[in-house]
Amino acid sequence: MTLMDATHQMILSNLYVPKEGFYSIRKWLLGLKDRGLEPVAFTTDGERSTLRAIASIWTHTAIQRCLYHLQHEGCRWLRSYPRTTAGRELRHLLLGLIPIRSVKERDRFVLAYKHWLAKHRSFVLSLPMNIKANYDLKRTIILIRNALPNMFHYLMDPLIPSTTNALEGWHSRLKRSYRQHAGLSQRHKIQFLKWVGYFENQQKINNL
Repeated sequence: MTLMDATHQMILSNLYVPKEGFYSIRKWLLGLKDRGLEPVAFTTDGERSTLRAIASIWTHTAIQRCLYHLQHEGCRWLRSYPRTTAGRELRHLLLGLIPIRSVKERDRFVLAYKHWLAKHRSFVLSLPMNIKANYDLKRTIILIRNALPNMFHYLMDPLIPSTTNALEGWHSRLKRSYRQHAGLSQRHKIQFLKWVGYFENQQKINNL
């Protein structure tokens, strides 16, 4: 796991864990808080244990859900060619999420989603949930419902990124570097992770 300062795209901290979990993330974040970290907002992919850990430490910090992850996950569940009209219309709504850049566009999206719910909710609830496509359609509704309060903080503060794309780009570079150093032990992997972050930060400092 990696924490990046969105303003300068510098790595603040890394946590090497086999699997993300509430207690390991919370311990990591508490250590950063003890060292003075007081974030205005987090932009995150929406992993549940991460959301819980952040909310348990910084109760008044905004949590911006990554619009790319929301769109990607929802469209993956809906599939490229949904069989139902409800699925096709919901997919069309999700594809318009990332370009939203104003409060007016936000309100238009929210209103369109509410109209979609009013039109299709009863139909979706009547679908047999033993069919995976129907189950995934319902999951997409839950995904949007849970994320909606935290989709648009970036419109109120231009310093809050709407996606985690900068961090995902860093992860892609890190993976390419790892592949060039196959066979590292776990201890050396952790050291490698820290060194990559350190050297990238130094590059950015030198370029300021």
